[in-house]
Amino acid sequence: MTQQDQARVSVRIMEKEYVIACPYDERSALLDAAEFLNARMREIRDNGRVVGMDRIAVMAALNLAHEFLKGKDRESRLDNGVGQRVRALRERVEGALGKSQQLEL
Repeated sequence: MTQQDQARVSVRIMEKEYVIACPYDERSALLDAAEFLNARMREIRDNGRVVGMDRIAVMAALNLAHEFLKGKDRESRLDNGVGQRVRALRERVEGALGKSQQLEL
């Protein structure tokens, strides 16, 4: 994708303006992400325990990364549970079909 295929989107985070290039079809998602990040950073700042823009940004990034990884782990556990249930159901179906074939002989 060339720069000509990209939109220039202006976002405001913690009273500071940033111009970011992104694919045209992702502009809305970028604006939503910037709004979400801005809200998180304001929460951290307003909490009063973290001072300084760099520290607030790092704390927000760490919190978001932690939530992302926790969600990924939960999704992985759900996938494993579903996979085990599907295997068990398949074995039951195969067992029932095997018995049915034995009865027909």
